[in-house]
Amino acid sequence: MSRDSLHRINRRLFLGSAAMAATGLSMPALAQTTGTTEMESAAGGAVRRNISSFRTLQWQPYFDNLRNGAILVDLTSRALHYWSEDQSVYRLYPTSVPLSEDLTRRGRTSVVQKVTNPPWRPTPSMKARNPEWPDMVPGGSPENPLGVRALYLSWTYYRIHGTHDTRKIGRRSSNGCVGLYNEHILELFDLSKVGTQVLLI
Repeated sequence: MSRDSLHRINRRLFLGSAAMAATGLSMPALAQTTGTTEMESAAGGAVRRNISSFRTLQWQPYFDNLRNGAILVDLTSRALHYWSEDQSVYRLYPTSVPLSEDLTRRGRTSVVQKVTNPPWRPTPSMKARNPEWPDMVPGGSPENPLGVRALYLSWTYYRIHGTHDTRKIGRRSSNGCVGLYNEHILELFDLSKVGTQVLLI
């Protein structure tokens, strides 16, 4: 690896670290998203499959107000932004996003239910594609794709949830939902409320 490549990697890791510190993200999250793929890319020219953008955003271009708080999910940069109603809290988290465009939904919705250790049930279309899948995986199970918490949206079958499979974060890996590290969904779960605005772009 050339000196220039190492310099670019170190600079990106430094900038990513600064962004993490500013937004409350931890270094483990950085290592599992930005650091690993930058190394893979520089070392072997590997295709970058696990990328997230940690650019902070202002809420005003996306929401008229912050009533009940607001969540913006940027599916392109694979990042979730949260603003509290009183603007005292801003968080930025890396996410997983849908596998393909036909599984993707964009637009305005809201949190309609908050569930601790949610059970997981495949949708009818998922079951049709994968008939061997179980009809239900109980909450709290390490095999549960929804992790430790879930925010149910007003759109049927769509959730913002945790995941036990940390390899999915930063990737196109879901069947339509938005996934977070379990440590991040725990925080977002406490910050958000039923009625929190959600916009997926």
